[in-house]
Parts: sequence; structure tokens; C-alpha cells
Amino acid sequence: MSISETTREQAREIIARYPQARSALLPMLHLMQAEEGYVSADGISLCAEELGLTTAEVAAVATFYTMYHRKPAGEYHIGVCINPSCGILGGDAIWEKVSGRLGIGHDEVTPDGKISLERIECQAACTHAPVMTANWEFLDNMTPESALDVIEKLAKGKEVISTRGPRIRTFKENSLTLAGFNDGLVDDGVQADEQMLAGLKRAKELGQSAPGVKI
Repeated sequence: MSISETTREQAREIIARYPQARSALLPMLHLMQAEEGYVSADGISLCAEELGLTTAEVAAVATFYTMYHRKPAGEYHIGVCINPSCGILGGDAIWEKVSGRLGIGHDEVTPDGKISLERIECQAACTHAPVMTANWEFLDNMTPESALDVIEKLAKGKEVISTRGPRIRTFKENSLTLAGFNDGLVDDGVQADEQMLAGLKRAKELGQSAPGVKI
């Protein structure tokens, strides 16, 4: 099996967090991606073995969620939102420019393994449309030119800071964070800006508040 013993130990650490072992499957799949850059057959086998599941049960989950890859992702996985809010404001143009420059389409990887590309239906960040992500870190209010600039910098190993978070790390590094291991970057970057807080600000001006919860 290609999965290291260190990763197996980390998997058991994840399992210990949950009262029911199978609840650990999602973070464990991220852990497998931190090891190999995708969810391999060996990764599925390890998850099944440690959780007491069949490989079919694990594979069903790994193929259901788009954040899990069954073939190697790029070192930097780029998501371009093409949902109406982003698409109308420039997301479609960003996709065409980026795809054309890289010579790859949806769910494809550049020959050097540096960049993979995904068309995303919604990034849940419409206030900052058009939005692009790099290894799930937000890059807001993008243009075709700024998108290409980000990708070229990442491909060359240059530092890129996300709009609302830390520097953009590799796919494997970010997968380890998604598996639930502290990366020490929780306080880096802007967590909420004026656009995100506009609704809350207006509600306060109007004296509005959420209704109480009856228990």
C-alpha cells in the first residue's frame, strides 16, 4: 500500500474525534488527498479498513463530493465560478481566458501537474462576484487579466495572498487543513469586509434582529 504509516496514524487520530467512527470519513478522504494529491484506490482501502466499511461504501462518498478527486489534482486547483451572478459579471470571460491560456478544460490538469481547472456552479460568495478560488481560498472581484496573473504566479512558485485568507498553499497542504489539522493560519487575512457586513449594518440601523429561538 502506498499510504504512509504516518498518514495511517493521523487517520486514527481523526477517527478518535468522533463518537461514531464512520463520521470521520470526510476528513479522512481529505487526509488521503494530503498524502497523494487525490483519493487513490489505496486511500479508499485504508479508509475502509480503519472504519470497518466496504471499499464500495467509501468509493461512493469519494465520487459523490466534487472536492474529492479520483485522479491527481494540480499542485494548485483553480475553481472558476460560472453561476449566473459570477458568469454575468465576468466569470464566463474568466473561464474562457484561463482555459484558453492553460490549454485545459474542466477537471483537467496541465502537463506539468502545476494547475488543474474546475468550472464551479457556486462559490457562495456572490457579494464579491466574479469569484475564483485557488485550493479553495477566495480570490474576489476577479478579471480575466487578474486571474491569469494569479495563475502565472502560482505556476512559477510565487507567493499569492488570497482575498480573505492566508497565502495560497499547495493542494496537499490545504487538504491537510481540511482534514482538521491546525495550520496556524486561522488569524491570517481579512475575515469579513464591508460588503459582507452590509446587511448586518443595515439591520442594526433599522433596529432589526433575528427572532428568538424557542426551545
